[in-house]
Amino acid sequence: MSDTLDLRDIPAPKRHPKVHDAFGNLESGEALTLVNDHDPKPLFYEMQAEIADFDAERYEVEERGENEFVATLPKK
Repeated sequence: MSDTLDLRDIPAPKRHPKVHDAFGNLESGEALTLVNDHDPKPLFYEMQAEIADFDAERYEVEERGENEFVATLPKK
């Protein structure tokens, strides 16, 4: 199962807390899909450093347009 969170209309300071909350609500083996207006590389590094259940090896990101990046954050 995968939940999707579109961050493009969320103010920047509120994005990471929303991601952390949504990720925390996932069950093991599920993934959170993010739609963002830029490559979420800083979020990837933050998750990798702070969240033990984040499966960095299965993380994926795809640029679908100039302001559309879709990232999959899997949970161990």
